[in-house]
Amino acid sequence: MNPLDLEPSLIALMLAMGCFAGFMAGLLGIGGGMLLVPGLTWLGARHGLDPAYVVKMSVATSLATIVFTSISSVRAHHKRGAVRWDIVARLAPGIVIGSLLGAQFVRWIPSAALALCFALFVGYSATQMFVDRKPKPSRQLPGTPGMFAAGGGIGVLSALVGAGGGFISVPFMVWCNVAIHAAVATSAALGFPIAVAGTVGHLIAAPGVAGAPAGALGHIYVPALVLIACASVLMAPVGAWAAHRLNTRQLKRVFAVMLYGLAAYMAWRAATL
Repeated sequence: MNPLDLEPSLIALMLAMGCFAGFMAGLLGIGGGMLLVPGLTWLGARHGLDPAYVVKMSVATSLATIVFTSISSVRAHHKRGAVRWDIVARLAPGIVIGSLLGAQFVRWIPSAALALCFALFVGYSATQMFVDRKPKPSRQLPGTPGMFAAGGGIGVLSALVGAGGGFISVPFMVWCNVAIHAAVATSAALGFPIAVAGTVGHLIAAPGVAGAPAGALGHIYVPALVLIACASVLMAPVGAWAAHRLNTRQLKRVFAVMLYGLAAYMAWRAATL
């Protein structure tokens, strides 16, 4: 998987992954990691990357792309006045600390365990989306300690699985009776501190690793980062535009079914690593 030997078909696949991930980031407030990690794992395995490296590469590279996707997505949502910046300010401190810590854990977790963790996380997230459970009318956001703890949990899990946290933060906010469109927009804003802190954490944890292909910076595969980020940045505003015009309930259920398939693939990878 040398960057000098990037085949046109491989470039096209990465651009397609970036387009779809960017669209879903804008539409549902997710960072794209649910799609990118399985996709990059499959591509890395197909092109002969070290099995002990490929899952960690997929997680770190996915997280790095969210830095760019989140900026594009949140700008589009902010223009529509949908972002709850008060919630961002309360969750962000815990998120930054959790993301930095979670990236350090990746250093010590075996690839098979990391793949299984991802599969379980995606399966749980898909179930939450499919069920679309409604919160009690009286439930509200917790106080400062509770928000810090929630942010820390979101950050740790995001760094472990290479996601922007939307699959945790959106259900959490909706559970606390934040309107769905505001939750999606706010999740997009939260993706930036998650991705920045997680990416920095991954760079600190793995400045140089065995089995990395040419063009990699620790666990981050830079050619994939550039291609996916360029495509996702272009498509995130389109997803944000659609989010304010579509009834997302049915779309969530279709997406949940696809996520079950991705979870099954990552579980299979965990069993074969």
